[in-house]
Amino acid sequence: MSRITVLGEALVDLAPAGDERLFRAVPGGSPANVAVGLGRLGVPSSLVTGLGEDAFGRLVVRHLEESDVSVVVQPSPFTGMAVVTLDGAGVPAYDFALSWEPAEAALPDGTIALHTGSLAAALGDGPARVEAMMAAARASATVSFDPNVRPALMGDRRRELERVARQVALSDVVKASEEDIAWLRPGADPLAVAREWRALGPALVVVTHGAEGATLLGDEEIRRAAPPVRVADTVGAGDAFMSALLAGLAEEGLLGPAGRDGLGGAPARVLERAVLAASLTCTRPGADPPRRAELDAAATA
Repeated sequence: MSRITVLGEALVDLAPAGDERLFRAVPGGSPANVAVGLGRLGVPSSLVTGLGEDAFGRLVVRHLEESDVSVVVQPSPFTGMAVVTLDGAGVPAYDFALSWEPAEAALPDGTIALHTGSLAAALGDGPARVEAMMAAARASATVSFDPNVRPALMGDRRRELERVARQVALSDVVKASEEDIAWLRPGADPLAVAREWRALGPALVVVTHGAEGATLLGDEEIRRAAPPVRVADTVGAGDAFMSALLAGLAEEGLLGPAGRDGLGGAPARVLERAVLAASLTCTRPGADPPRRAELDAAATA
């Protein structure tokens, strides 16, 4: 069976629970959220990640399996954690405790797309291992990448920009937020940077603009606004967008080697559903991407 494989961290978000001294443990991690979003949209998905043999690790696995995600665990000394704080607009900031770096591994059978990014592609020896898997996957799968920059953990800005450029060049599809680009290239026009990245090789580069929607840069440039919603917080919105984008490309037959030539012509409806998925996620606390029936109903409405 064809599937999308996600490579990257799964962890537990320790999210505010009313009192500043109280937190609730919520499974998260950007790549894990993408895998969950894919599973909820009915796309067979696998997550290759590192987890400890501990209570948090068991919580994460149960959460993933409840969304029909197949979990490939690489052993880790402990399951990663992120302490989440929210500003007045519901925008999160994170403090991390991590212990896993990805090991090179064969992709699960039937993989037509490999998605990666975030911390696993940025920290320690992870970049070299992730890039090796991206390069190897391109012969048989579409490769997608989301830098999902975490400034608190990033090193020298110039080195990080060079790393991201390498990983963009190994990708067929790239998604980045305006915030990601603003940290990597302060003062630059996000769409100008996206055009530079597309010239490195990807068929599609998508820039998300938060409440203003997103722009898809392919054979044409397409922009779609986000519907107005009552925002609980924005945790996981970008990951829900990524899940829906990949699910839409899969439905259009644009993933895998056979679809690579058509990726640049991805239709506007793929972008529209991705924007809608992100907006729905913003209406409830935490990374809680929509299921297929919910997204379909909202699209019809």
